[in-house]
Amino acid sequence: MAIEIDLNDVRRDYEAHGISRKDMDPDPLVQFGRWLQRARDLELLDATAMTLATADTDGRPSARIVLLKHVDTDGFCWYTDTRSQKGQEIDSNPQAALLFHWRDLSRQVRVHGKVKELPADEAEKYFLMRPEGSRFSAAASRQSADIESRSQLEDEVLRLRAAYPDGDVPRPDAWLGYRLMPEYFEFWQGQDNRLHDRIVYTPLESGWAMKRISP
Repeated sequence: MAIEIDLNDVRRDYEAHGISRKDMDPDPLVQFGRWLQRARDLELLDATAMTLATADTDGRPSARIVLLKHVDTDGFCWYTDTRSQKGQEIDSNPQAALLFHWRDLSRQVRVHGKVKELPADEAEKYFLMRPEGSRFSAAASRQSADIESRSQLEDEVLRLRAAYPDGDVPRPDAWLGYRLMPEYFEFWQGQDNRLHDRIVYTPLESGWAMKRISP
């Protein structure tokens, strides 16, 4: 059966203050921190969620939403099973893109850059901070691998809980962190009549160049 869905009438107006270069911090990481903090201050749902886009060696892209766990002067960090599709793609093609979308603020931030693994001790430190149930789930699952049924995962969690009744399940060796080291930023602010504001940062030998691009 053919499916056709007409979405031409799905529109909404953007009502927000515009942004200008003079109002933007010269350091895009500082500016990102301001926008992220604004989203958190408003208690927006999943304010730290970001779309992570990777590609395989043939250039086929894939994207999924993960949670930002740390950001500093060196970049954006998250944790995952390196045996997953995204882990395998990063291993063979260590470039990625991030997209943050705060709908209630009519804002997006795009970031591109190289990706590298975080040291195992950093993954260990964060793993121990996770809720107990999340640690057992990570230990029971080989992310992206085929499984016969959900009960297979649930049985493995039960086995691990019996083996580690104190809750101190070990971190799988393959459960590590990544850092994206930014080489490009775009700050997008929705505006009336789709005449959106877009401010882009690209690296210089020292600091960043800032420019406005057309919507």
